[in-house]
Amino acid sequence: MNRSATQESRSVQAVLIVLTIGLLVAFLLLPLVVVFTQALKDGLAGVLDALSQPDALAAIRLTLLVAAISVPLNAACGLAAAWCVSRFQFRGRNLLITLIELPFSVSPVISGLVWVLLFGASGWFGPFLSQHGIRIIFAVPGLVLATVFVTFPYVARTLIPLMEQQGSAEEEAALTLGAGLWQMLWHVTLPNIGWGLLYGVLLCNARAMGEFGAVAVVSGHIRGQTMTMPLQVEALFNDYDWIGAFSIAGLLALLALVTLVFKAILEWRLERRSGGLL
Repeated sequence: MNRSATQESRSVQAVLIVLTIGLLVAFLLLPLVVVFTQALKDGLAGVLDALSQPDALAAIRLTLLVAAISVPLNAACGLAAAWCVSRFQFRGRNLLITLIELPFSVSPVISGLVWVLLFGASGWFGPFLSQHGIRIIFAVPGLVLATVFVTFPYVARTLIPLMEQQGSAEEEAALTLGAGLWQMLWHVTLPNIGWGLLYGVLLCNARAMGEFGAVAVVSGHIRGQTMTMPLQVEALFNDYDWIGAFSIAGLLALLALVTLVFKAILEWRLERRSGGLL
C-alpha cells in the first residue's frame, strides 16, 4: 500500500523541514540581511543622507508617480477584463485570456523594446511625435506604458477566478429589482470582490515599483529625470557608491516586506470570505 506524504517517518519530515528552512534562509533572508547591513554600515545618518540626495529623491518621486498612474489604470482595465471573461461567453474568450497573460511570458526587456520601436525617434510613430513636440520614450509616458504592460495581468488574474466562483446571481437580482449598471457595480459587485481587488492592486503596485527590465529600455537613464529606484540602485552600484545603492535597495526591500505583510492579511481575508461562500 502506498503511504501518503503525511505518513513519512519523523526523520524524513525533519530533513525536509530543515532543508526547506535552510533554502529560505540562504536565498531569501540572507540577501535581505546583507542589504540592510550594507545600508547601515555608516549608521542611520548615512542612510538618511543617501536618501536625501537630489537624484535619490527624484528617483523615489518618479517611482511613486509611475506607480500612482499605472496601478489605477491596471485596476480599471483588470476589473473590466475580469467582468468580461467571468460574466460572458463569446467567441475569442480564450484568446482574450491568453492576451491577458501575455506579459507573463514576454521578457520585460522585449516589452520595453516594443515601445521604443513604436514611439522612438526612428519608430513607427516617432517622426509624427517629434513634429508635434510629443515625447514618450525617455520620458514619463514611456515609463508608464512599460510599467502598465508588465503589470497588467495581476488584477485581472486575481479577479477572474473569484468572480467566476461567486457567479452573477446577486448582480442579476439587482438588475431585476431596477438597479442601474453603476448602482449594481457600486453596491453589489465591488463589495463582493473588494478584498480580491485590493489583493490584485497590491501585487500590481509591488511589481510596478520594483520593475527594472522594461523601464531600463525606455528610460534613457537620465539621472534626476527618468531614473526609477531600481535604475538608481544600478547606477549608484556602478559608481561604487555602496551606501547609496544599498540604502535605496533597502528602501525597496522594506516596501516589499510591507507588501508581504499586507498580502498575507488579504490572503487570510480572502480565505475567510471564500469559506463563507462554500
